[in-house]
Amino acid sequence: MATASGHTEAIRATRVIGATVYNTQGEEIGKIEDVMLDKTSNSIMYGVVGFGGFLGMGEKYHPIPWASLSFYKDKNGYVVPFSKEELKAAPAHSLKELTENDGLGARDEAYSFYKVDPYWN
Repeated sequence: MATASGHTEAIRATRVIGATVYNTQGEEIGKIEDVMLDKTSNSIMYGVVGFGGFLGMGEKYHPIPWASLSFYKDKNGYVVPFSKEELKAAPAHSLKELTENDGLGARDEAYSFYKVDPYWN
């Protein structure tokens, strides 16, 4: 079934992981490296977007609230409504840090930084 924006409600994780992410200026900012799931609420906590590294070295992983990632068929990727400056200043973590405390610290920090209404309230 399609959502109000025309997107389908179901998507395989294998189609999301590896997808390119663009900023509001249409610049490629990185790839979706992983998706963090909230098992207790059956929700997606955030997409893990990797950018800033070269050949995997020095790469930072940014938790971006799932609701902020919009798929654009013509780009075959996702667009986030944030500028390059906002993304550079955004919370970044190692992959290990993203899973500490069940990912709640990274989740809360990301939703607060991007001013996205939390899905868990």
